Amino acid sequence: MKLVAGLGNPGRKYDDTRHNVGFAVANELAKRHAQGTPKAAFKGDAIEATIAGQKTVLLWPMTFMNKSGASVVLARDFYKLTNQDVLIVCDDFNLALGKLRLRPKGSAGGQNGLDDVIRMLGTDEVPRLRFGIGPVPPQWEHADFVLGKFNKDEKPVLAEMIVRAADAVECWIRDGVQAGMTKYN
Repeated sequence: MKLVAGLGNPGRKYDDTRHNVGFAVANELAKRHAQGTPKAAFKGDAIEATIAGQKTVLLWPMTFMNKSGASVVLARDFYKLTNQDVLIVCDDFNLALGKLRLRPKGSAGGQNGLDDVIRMLGTDEVPRLRFGIGPVPPQWEHADFVLGKFNKDEKPVLAEMIVRAADAVECWIRDGVQAGMTKYN
């Protein structure tokens, strides 16, 4: 069994913001593989799906980005999963728009939601798929940038990358992190 947590912020005001690409990837996976609608669970919304022949829980933490770890830990513990069976999908303003970076472990790299997940799990050994949303323009504050919406020119790249990121998650589930790194990084 696998757990895929797409990180973002709840509420309509955050819809379609750069910080919510994790939610968008989880939405794409749910559209492809789940039946019904997500239900409130684990301080978030969750739905079970079958992806690449494996039972998978898709999770949208509703704790706001900076407190995502509580939701992830509740779901992981409920299903008695190891950290290696959990994949965190989040934005990364240090990566150019359209770049994906799948890793088995590592630092949070300035991503506060991932930092909270690492803190709550007590280890940085948790797979993550970072979705490039950068670079941050020089005149912007990081927080304003990640909470901003994609511009008209970025939207076609965004749509394509959401599909590609969902494909990368499927590859991680089916073939493992190393195969996913080789194909999608």
